[in-house]
Amino acid sequence: MLVFTTVKEIQSFLREKGSKSSGFVATMGALHQAHISLIETSQKENELTICSIFVNPKQFNKKEDLAKYPRNTEADLAKLKEANCDVVFIPTVEEMYPSKIKKEFDFRVLSEVMEAEHRPGHFNGVAIVIERFFKILQPTNAYFGEKDFQQLAVIRALVKQINSSVNIIGCAIYREKNGLAMSSRNERLTTKEKDVASEISKALTFVSQHQNTHTVNQLKAYFFNKMEEFNLLDVEYFEIADSRTLKPIKEWEESKVRVAFTAVNVSGVRLIDNMTIIN
Repeated sequence: MLVFTTVKEIQSFLREKGSKSSGFVATMGALHQAHISLIETSQKENELTICSIFVNPKQFNKKEDLAKYPRNTEADLAKLKEANCDVVFIPTVEEMYPSKIKKEFDFRVLSEVMEAEHRPGHFNGVAIVIERFFKILQPTNAYFGEKDFQQLAVIRALVKQINSSVNIIGCAIYREKNGLAMSSRNERLTTKEKDVASEISKALTFVSQHQNTHTVNQLKAYFFNKMEEFNLLDVEYFEIADSRTLKPIKEWEESKVRVAFTAVNVSGVRLIDNMTIIN
């Protein structure tokens, strides 16, 4: 496993490798099995797999969240080595942003609803760093988890806007045994809190299976009522939206493929999850 910290070094290496197909997994570290599953998928589909570890300040709208974000590069590298990852890129902020970048992307509804509404500027920061990574690494394929469904939609829109040739591949949500969507933030939860947090996926599962017997509003009410049964759970938002446009719907007829989206605070730890609604 090769580790690079500068743009010059990694680009020189990639030039020497020539025309090999490459897969890219962008991370902010604090790696867990969901990240490793993306690495493994890339390894099956590419000759070279590159993983980045970079806590991107541009996608944090709160300085305290940036400061709290877990960092353990040594442990991350050990996990990547065990997974036989080919290349790891760990740039500094100065290396990624040698000059000021003040781009403003317009993703329309994608950057107005749900996560975007509650985290102003977040997706613009994501778009800035992903565009930068794509220019530096020029991967064939890039892999993103569907837990961040809205982010995945934004990145697909970004690729179209910047006329990038990178193929964006969404990978299924990786869940813990109790159904909780795997996230770096889960490590901040106690065993009891994780157990209670599993109610999020249980409620989403109910919603995903009952469109034929309930209206959109009835299922939204069910989700909020279910979360209110647990003192540790505080719903930030819950929406049922079109899977393509992410525009929230009020009636089933408004969309052919719908997804239930939520953000729930568990004892102050913010978790997101989603589930496709079965026809």
